[in-house]
Amino acid sequence: YKRLKELEKQGEINTRLAIEDFIAGFTAEYYNNIRQKIRLKNFHYAVSLSKERLRIVEAQYMIGNFSRLDLMQARVDFNADSSKYMKQQELLQTSRIRLNELMANEDVNRAISVCDSVIDVNTLLEFDELWESTLQVNASLLKAEKENTLAQLELKSVRSRDYPYIKLTSGYGYTWNDYGTGVNSRRNNTGFNAGITVGFNLFDGNRKRERANAAIVLQNTRLRQDELRQVLHADINNLWQAYCNNLQMLNLERENLVSATENHDIARERYLLGNLSGIAMREAQKSLLDAEERILTAEYDTKLCEISLLQISGKVMNYLESELQ
Repeated sequence: YKRLKELEKQGEINTRLAIEDFIAGFTAEYYNNIRQKIRLKNFHYAVSLSKERLRIVEAQYMIGNFSRLDLMQARVDFNADSSKYMKQQELLQTSRIRLNELMANEDVNRAISVCDSVIDVNTLLEFDELWESTLQVNASLLKAEKENTLAQLELKSVRSRDYPYIKLTSGYGYTWNDYGTGVNSRRNNTGFNAGITVGFNLFDGNRKRERANAAIVLQNTRLRQDELRQVLHADINNLWQAYCNNLQMLNLERENLVSATENHDIARERYLLGNLSGIAMREAQKSLLDAEERILTAEYDTKLCEISLLQISGKVMNYLESELQ
């Protein structure tokens, strides 16, 4: 009975593992979709800047203020930005198809309305709390504990075959005799009987081998449990280090974005006044787009670390619970 209960609990843990993997994967793809939408918006802005620059260069070229080289360079930059924008549309479509696939929608091209427009990063995670939660509720660790319990029960079952056994017997009898003639022509007897048998198995050829195998299985499950705990400790430390580094990079890139935006605005004003070359203007535009891309990458990488930390600590279901509230 205990073995059946442990097998039932092990099945529940396997189900939980599958659910947690799905939620982690879906959440990562959800924020990837947001990331691709933001990138599409950034590339669209880049196209609009290049288009405006091309318009200015064409007008100035017509009156002889800009050379044909300036015009060709502006067209090349506009076409390059347009190509990036079209490629980004493809990446967004791929993400939408992946989300529909995860949600088991028959129409994988079905439009998806994503509520969030930014990648919201949780900056309040605590390492000690995450590690304590990992030791208590990590699904893989719980599964290893159940395997260890099952191995203990199996070894106990094998060893029990060596124990003496006791058999209890009891009975109740009734006898009726009919002699036909005489004073005591009929007689009946009733009686209760009981007995105890004590014994043990003298020989079982497979018993010693089964005990040895069960002991080895138990030892292996304990070793795997210890190894898994070490692996989890290493993984959570690596993830935590990446999480902290990405948070620092995120703060740094936010400062860079402010500087890149201001630099682009100044360059644009000077370019419109004719005090800045097209190459310098393009460089300012590229610096702004690169800063936006770096901050977006830092946000997404931090979010992936957050998801992994919550999954390893058994808290990834929080994403689902927050959506249901």
